[in-house]
Amino acid sequence: MKKLIYLLTVTALGISACNSGNKGYTISGTIEGAADGDTVFLQERSDREFNKIDTAIISKGGFSFEGSQDSTVNRYITYAKGDNQLIMDFFLENGKIDVKMGKEENSAVGTPANNAYQEFRTQMSALNNKQNEIYESMGNPALTDEQKEAKLKEMNSLEEEMMKIIKDGIQKNIENTVGVFLLGQYNYYLEYTEIEPLLEKVPAAFQSNETIVHLKELVKTAKATAVGQKFVDFQMKTPEGKDIKLSDVAGKGKVVLVDFWASWCGPCRREMPNLVEAYAKYKTKGFEIVGVSLDRDLQSWKDGIKQLNITWPQMSDLKFWESEGSRLYAIRSIPHVVLIDKDGTIVARGLHGEELQAKLAELIK
Repeated sequence: MKKLIYLLTVTALGISACNSGNKGYTISGTIEGAADGDTVFLQERSDREFNKIDTAIISKGGFSFEGSQDSTVNRYITYAKGDNQLIMDFFLENGKIDVKMGKEENSAVGTPANNAYQEFRTQMSALNNKQNEIYESMGNPALTDEQKEAKLKEMNSLEEEMMKIIKDGIQKNIENTVGVFLLGQYNYYLEYTEIEPLLEKVPAAFQSNETIVHLKELVKTAKATAVGQKFVDFQMKTPEGKDIKLSDVAGKGKVVLVDFWASWCGPCRREMPNLVEAYAKYKTKGFEIVGVSLDRDLQSWKDGIKQLNITWPQMSDLKFWESEGSRLYAIRSIPHVVLIDKDGTIVARGLHGEELQAKLAELIK
């Protein structure tokens, strides 16, 4: 199964592009389970908070919003009454937009951006439904080991299909608002070598967008710490508050594994026994690990070190995703390892499990 990761998500909530003409928009919609007199909100999201733009009251089973846009922007329609809470993002642009919201499916069509986005959303929704069915069925205690293995393989296949849908959706729409939005939302599924040519196709109208500017910076940083480059040094604190540099260990005749992790990261904790095993096997053969924690709480970090039997050097500035080390190495998800050879050259990145063990066996004789 594709490895689980904690993600640094780059949001793309402010992406806009000029609309030709300015005849205004009309949003007409229905909501499953709603009643006349209920309230529907048109909202934007900024700094992880929802802000109301407009309000509509359901009448005769439907609702509507009207206005005018000089750009195409990603917005939300929200409805909440008791246990029935629904939210859907869409693209607010001039034209007639038809919306349907329900517990199982959402749709917004009628304008170019929404038609393109709905095609992507429909494909992803179908795949998510299949994955959920498999996940639920795996809880059946009557399943044999062979049946469980078959379901895991099916899940892997669906995840590969999802990756293709994401990449195809971005590639197909990269010259419009939808593609730029999807690139911001799903860039962590792509390697930096895949992102760079996509950025070159982004229209001039989006080049100054915050998301695109950030991704350009990440690509530039990633190149400086790519396989084949010398390691980039940085300094942080140990759990005891002492200064420690990566160069205290790297580039001094040992194979060094830099492990970007955090005590709050479930996938990191699941991967840690593999590192413990590798350290026990190779620590007397010219191998060292340096842990770089993206924790923000000192005690949680210390507790994680103890609970996970980590005995190698640790460093952190307790700045979460603003960690200087993670920024220098363009880290978007954790766990993430960087392998540095005896001479200080980066020889591998992002390996886990069996792939990592095989690479260590190759490097450490």
